Amino acid sequence: MWLGGHRWLPVFQQGGFLNLRRLSAARIWGSCWGPMAETFSTGAEAAIGLRAAVQQNGDACGDARGERTSGSAEPVGPGVEPAREVGKQTPLSEEKAPVAASGPGKRKKRRDAIRERVVPPPKKRRAGVSFGDEHFAETSYYFEGGLRKVRPYYFDFRTYCKGRWVGHSLLHVFSTEFRAQPLAYYEAAVRAGRLHLNEEPVQDLSIVLKDNDFLRNRVHRHEPPVTAEPVRLLAENEDVVVVDKPSSIPVHPCGRFRHNTVIFILGKEHQLKELHPLHRLDRLTSGVLMFAKTAAVSERIHEQVRDRQLEKEYVCRVEGEFPTEEVICKEPILVVSYKVGVCRVDARGKPCETAFQRLSYNGHSSVVRCRPLTGRTHQIRVHLQFLGHPILNDPIYNSFAWGPSRGRGGHIPKTDEELLRDLVAEHQAKQSLDVLDVCEGDLSPGLIDSTAPSSELGKDHLEELATSAQKMDGAVEAAPQDLDTMALAPEKAAETDVVNQEIDPLCAECRLVRQDPLPQDLVMFLHALRYKGPGFEYFSPMPAWAQDDWQED
Repeated sequence: MWLGGHRWLPVFQQGGFLNLRRLSAARIWGSCWGPMAETFSTGAEAAIGLRAAVQQNGDACGDARGERTSGSAEPVGPGVEPAREVGKQTPLSEEKAPVAASGPGKRKKRRDAIRERVVPPPKKRRAGVSFGDEHFAETSYYFEGGLRKVRPYYFDFRTYCKGRWVGHSLLHVFSTEFRAQPLAYYEAAVRAGRLHLNEEPVQDLSIVLKDNDFLRNRVHRHEPPVTAEPVRLLAENEDVVVVDKPSSIPVHPCGRFRHNTVIFILGKEHQLKELHPLHRLDRLTSGVLMFAKTAAVSERIHEQVRDRQLEKEYVCRVEGEFPTEEVICKEPILVVSYKVGVCRVDARGKPCETAFQRLSYNGHSSVVRCRPLTGRTHQIRVHLQFLGHPILNDPIYNSFAWGPSRGRGGHIPKTDEELLRDLVAEHQAKQSLDVLDVCEGDLSPGLIDSTAPSSELGKDHLEELATSAQKMDGAVEAAPQDLDTMALAPEKAAETDVVNQEIDPLCAECRLVRQDPLPQDLVMFLHALRYKGPGFEYFSPMPAWAQDDWQED
């Protein structure tokens, strides 16, 4: 069916249509198939509804609203066998999905003769499903050097076939869209049994993809460390949970982060689940963060947001002596790159307004109170850069990649492409691409320094590693997996399999030696101090760097 110039795939659920063709592959296929991805499985930004396809917004970590809609798609779960014959499809939900009539016996026999692959439609998701104990039990945390670390673990990235892939081989898809790994890696992954098509191991990358094919890719996942500072509860009642979010921890799964997120930490350490984020905070921003406990409360507060009934107040430390009088900045903001998460002042941008008031000045830097009157991406950071007083340690907007004036007055003596290239090169050299919430596999070849050290291995060596990986996977699968036990004691369950999960023969990340960041390097001097609405007001403590007597190192 064609509608509005796009092909739409019918979903036999509630009479709706789900646009599977426009889903971004880079956000779905995962680590070696596009590391910015999250699976179709549960999560604040993973739910896919009939109302809209998953898309990145201005926040590098995606939309934090966390609302879910009924009738969304879910991949075939492990252990569910796809049907082999028309009229004999395995039910994929409590409701029996309508299937096409098998027709005359001759037609059925002819299909069997040519062994046509019949793929069931996407499974209906139950609205409101959140992360559960089986997700929290995937791995465990440990603390070292002031950092919260996640033990490496295996994870399945899942997706349905995109429209542009139909009629093409897996080999073609890997070579044109997923170049984070050499083709030799994917060939080794096939031999190791890591790639599945309709829950059957892929035997040959030359297989041609069809409509609704379901693909699953098992990867060895490493998460960047975050600060060991705890996620403190500021308030909790029957409607909301309010926390003081530390800097460096994203709100919900995005990019390479899953367990090192506020959503997972609250679920694993405080048994707070099925939460709906009510507003966004950048990963490097700390302070007041609110969650609704129900969809009804979430919708009520979002209605207040739309009606401009909420007030937000931030505090930051900026370069130089900020003016003593109140400063109102109304410069429009344009998104330079949704993928990298970079914005700038531009006349073509969306209207914005921020009020600034200096609180103190120590001779080198100023503490400034900020009241954003609109809600654009990176609004405070971009306006402060424009005013010539960028946040003291902002890794994006206080960079010389913007030119000698660092973007003051909107003066940027380079094209957007040159700006992105220079920002990526700067963080690639520092091994800090996580600051941009991207991985190299997400970036176009023009943004990546081809002279940077590579962790790729030769084809012959990968073949040897594939054999080792196959043996390791067999040992992992042979180990007993009791989800009831894992749900009751996820830490213990994860520890029993640490040896099997810590190192993977095919994992390029396992072969890299990365220097841990210092805890102070994970803090940006921007803090959400207050959040106020009809009938509620929440504060977090003033951070140490905002005190009058604080001095730079």
